[in-house]
Amino acid sequence: MAIDTRGEAAAQPGKPSGEKKKRTSPALFYRQAVSELRKVIWPTRKDLINYTIVVLGFCLIMVGIVSLLDFLLTKGVLAVFGS
Repeated sequence: MAIDTRGEAAAQPGKPSGEKKKRTSPALFYRQAVSELRKVIWPTRKDLINYTIVVLGFCLIMVGIVSLLDFLLTKGVLAVFGS
């Protein structure tokens, strides 16, 4: 099912279009943007909190891994080349 948004159809790839492309008016752009935003499934507050906790947890784990590698590589370089 197609939704008519009064926009111009895209030209087929590889086929030159005989018409000059028209600019989209600001009002049409706004209507299309609002229409697309209505299709978005926005997360609930509970989902948002869960996603935030997961991202922060992942970041903390990655900081720990990078810090550990940095510490070990620093000790290794100092052991090889001296302090």
